[in-house]
Amino acid sequence: MDNVLDYFEFSSFFKDTSNSFSGNDIAFRELNETHFLIFEKNDLKYNLYVSKFAHKNDIGKKKPDILELVVRDYDKSISEHRIALRQYLE
Repeated sequence: MDNVLDYFEFSSFFKDTSNSFSGNDIAFRELNETHFLIFEKNDLKYNLYVSKFAHKNDIGKKKPDILELVVRDYDKSISEHRIALRQYLE
């Protein structure tokens, strides 16, 4: 999973204090100044979300304006999961 995060230039994981991600660790990648992809790490499982925040600094601190689950239990070996991630980045 580290390879995926590095390749697509996600941030390092940090603790969610907004309770939007149940206090789990999250990492994000900016799509534009208000929209972001977020990986939530829950034990050894990763969920991928697309989200909207007023400011990048709000991620993990405030509830998002929009939060949509893209892939539950992301697995880089499943082509549908890789395609779902790439659709936002290309």
